[in-house]
Amino acid sequence: MPKMKTKSGAKKRFRVRPGGTVKRGQAFKRHILTKKSTSRKRDLRGAVNVHESDMGGIAKMLPFAGL
Repeated sequence: MPKMKTKSGAKKRFRVRPGGTVKRGQAFKRHILTKKSTSRKRDLRGAVNVHESDMGGIAKMLPFAGL
């Protein structure tokens, strides 16, 4: 039986918080920032939680996270 492995892309993008929620960074703030409004860029700051409907896929990618 092969070993279970964590997806290396997922471990760089997600962090599991103590309450069991998963933290992720916001998308769409890497480049082409001149056409985006200041308020839109401001709203993209910080981290947000992964939606409940996506938690199943995250749990498969992070098998040792205890999700």
